[in-house]
Order: sequence, then C-alpha cells, then structure tokens
Amino acid sequence: MSRHVLVPMDDSDPARAALEHALEWVPADRLTVVHAVDDLEADYGSVVAGDDDPEFFADVRALTDEYDRAVETAVVTGSGAADAILEYAAEESVDAIVMGSEGKAGVSRVLLGSVAEAVTRRAEIPVTIVP
Repeated sequence: MSRHVLVPMDDSDPARAALEHALEWVPADRLTVVHAVDDLEADYGSVVAGDDDPEFFADVRALTDEYDRAVETAVVTGSGAADAILEYAAEESVDAIVMGSEGKAGVSRVLLGSVAEAVTRRAEIPVTIVP
C-alpha cells in the first residue's frame, strides 16, 4: 500500500524544519509540499490554486535534491490556510501531515490562531508537528 504524506509550506523556518524531518525520517511513496493561500489574503494576479510557483518552491527543490527525494508541489486556496490544507488532504487521499509548529508571528498569529493547531484539532489523519 502506498503512503502519501503532505507537508504544508510557508516561508518560515518551522516549515523548512518540517520538510527536512519528512525527507529524512518519514517513509512515503508520495511526498507533496503544498503552499496554502487564504482567499482573503490573495492579491489580484497572485498565485492561485493549481499554479506551481517555481520561485516559491525553489528552496523546496534545493532541499529535496539534497536528500535525493522526489516531491510533488501544489498551491491551494481556501477560506483559511487550515481549511485549504485539510481539503487538499481529503481530496488527495493523504495518509499523514507533517508541518511546522508555527508560520505566522506576532499579532496576526494571536488574532488568527495557529494553523498548526487548527489542522491538528480537525484532521482525521495523523499530524506530526515539528518545532
């Protein structure tokens, strides 16, 4: 049976740590790195669902090359990052999620809540949080 693991990615150190953890320690036949964009935060002309943003995923490609692992990448949108991540996981039959402990910092994180916490609370599959 194949195993599909999802790693949500933003531009943060915890997200990079989660990807490194998944690349090194998580056995998976399919590893997908997804960038979740909140519908309300997306600008006109910004990356939309399904677009594979080569600039955003440049660090991902460099890291996966270092570990000699192939990964898929995707950009998804939703009414919130957690919703987009969970919807993608359900639609793509993901078996587990590995994600960073936090991506946002400061006031926005306090007001909006933690995406990692929301995903962990609502996921129906195992979620590994990497600090």
